[in-house]
Amino acid sequence: MIKIENKEDCCGCTACASICTHDAITMIPDALGFLYPQVDVNKCVECGLCEKVCAFNDHYDTSLNLEKPIAYGARHKNMKEVETSRSGAAFIAISDYVLEQGGVVYGAGYAEHFRVVHKRATTKEERNEFKGSKYVQSDMNIVFRQVKEDLRNGLTVLFSGTPCQTSGLNSFVGKRLRERLFLVDIVCHGVPGPYLWRDYLSYLEKIQGSPIVWVNFRDKQKYGWRAHLESFIFKNGGGNKMSFTFLFYKHIMFRQSCGKCHFCNTRRPSDITIADFWGWEKTDPDINKDDKGLSLVLVNTEKGKRLFEAIKDRMNVVPADLENCLQTHLRMPSDIHPLRMQFEDEYKKKGFEYVYLKYNIPQRSRRYKFKLKMFLKRILNHIKR
Repeated sequence: MIKIENKEDCCGCTACASICTHDAITMIPDALGFLYPQVDVNKCVECGLCEKVCAFNDHYDTSLNLEKPIAYGARHKNMKEVETSRSGAAFIAISDYVLEQGGVVYGAGYAEHFRVVHKRATTKEERNEFKGSKYVQSDMNIVFRQVKEDLRNGLTVLFSGTPCQTSGLNSFVGKRLRERLFLVDIVCHGVPGPYLWRDYLSYLEKIQGSPIVWVNFRDKQKYGWRAHLESFIFKNGGGNKMSFTFLFYKHIMFRQSCGKCHFCNTRRPSDITIADFWGWEKTDPDINKDDKGLSLVLVNTEKGKRLFEAIKDRMNVVPADLENCLQTHLRMPSDIHPLRMQFEDEYKKKGFEYVYLKYNIPQRSRRYKFKLKMFLKRILNHIKR
């Protein structure tokens, strides 16, 4: 039976719980809301499937991968899609095609109070909830089993998620059903704890004196693609924040497994990888001059190649040299903050507001400098017009 002795060894993908035919495994949240498998020994028959299916290791399946990924810079031809997406809306082009072929799409959306969960979409309207980055680990619930059921029913399925999620799903589904499954992963920085996001929203609502009715983890329409600014709309008005962002980039609230991620390389556990195309200037100095956003697309398998050929006319595409695309998390995992465990312990004992104020204070001067920089940039852009 599966037994997690070191939290670094579990990414929480749910493959082990999903494959257990006796429902002996339950995903239990820790102090920060990260899910880990817990085995009911009274139900377990020690078949070993849960250990066999685990794909969070250096031996994850890349048997269908090309010798090396084919890299592109891409931007959707519909600027409305670009403006409401996080980078160049490559995911929209891909998912539109799958939906138009009668397929289904899985991605990260919201449940109650903006809790991040994976969902199933059969229409573009439902799929639109998956637009944009969600800087929190999503709750998979029974999604892996839903995907397998869709595949058994003859549906084409597009699943988008972090590489640990696509690797886990790929292993869970098995080779027989893979032909109709398209896996799209992202170049992932790391995932914060769901409880921290929950408590952050509650804290903002307390300060504002009003419930939040809309969130955007990274609003580029106001400040441009390069900026990373959280936007919220409260029932009594709107507002922008950067506090969660700064804690995110401190790597102090990441899942412990993010520090030893096995997928921070170009051997991707997916058919296609998408990301912000940082360093795009080396490929084409003009393609993103307007700072509206550009997607990096890595085609990793023959199946991914066929899919990209089918949708590339929906985008403006430029071939890229893979060496010019190797952003940090295609080369190495994030370094977990040395005070990560202290942060968790203080959160458990003293609550969110305590750790928020303690660990976010050093960033306040940077926040004000950034806001001033963005304000001046907007003025300059207005003058140029």
